[in-house]
Amino acid sequence: MKQRAMRIAEAIKEEVGNLLLYELKDPRIAFVSVTEVEVSGDLRLATIYFSVLGSEEEKKATLKGLSSSKGVLRRAIGQRLQLRHTPEIEIALDDSIARGAKILEILAKELPPENGSALE
Repeated sequence: MKQRAMRIAEAIKEEVGNLLLYELKDPRIAFVSVTEVEVSGDLRLATIYFSVLGSEEEKKATLKGLSSSKGVLRRAIGQRLQLRHTPEIEIALDDSIARGAKILEILAKELPPENGSALE
């Protein structure tokens, strides 16, 4: 990713985090954090990755709520970042935190306990 795209991705990540925390009032959106934003080289597309705590049903409801809020997110990003072209928004669920926790759980069960182990 180019330097400009990386800077814009970080700015979008910060703005979306603030929007989720302070402005979006959709009851379906709860326990959400922005984990990553990827912006295409031409700055026309931004993929926002979210991590959601909860059951599969809650994750699906949150994803629907986020998808329905794409217009609000895009408009706010366009106003606050003052870009020539506001990127289209795609929403993606990032389950890397849950996968990492699952791997640590499996390792903790399989590995014999050692003194000073990081998995304890």
